[in-house]
Amino acid sequence: MSDPTSLVSSAAVRGAYRTSQSIMGEKGAAATEVSSPTSFSNMVRSASENAIDTMRAGEQTAQAGLRGEADTQQVVEAMMAMESTVKVAVSVRDRFVEAYQEILRMPI
Repeated sequence: MSDPTSLVSSAAVRGAYRTSQSIMGEKGAAATEVSSPTSFSNMVRSASENAIDTMRAGEQTAQAGLRGEADTQQVVEAMMAMESTVKVAVSVRDRFVEAYQEILRMPI
């Protein structure tokens, strides 16, 4: 049987690390500490900027792979990160549309 640590891609690990850093804050402060309030629009903006950065990094890695400057594993990890980002973005969009439609169905 294969080593379970080999099943986790380095892109997934980097993404989890970035997420934990954003939750913990820049200085490593605990999430339970009081911090400045974050609005919903700021959270959505930040998430969309992270998604765009992931897509751009994936495209750059794919282009580097076509030029022979990146390993196959790096290209595959970048493509998998892009795929998961697109799936999350589509899921969030679907939830927004569903919530909007539910609001439209509410009686006045």
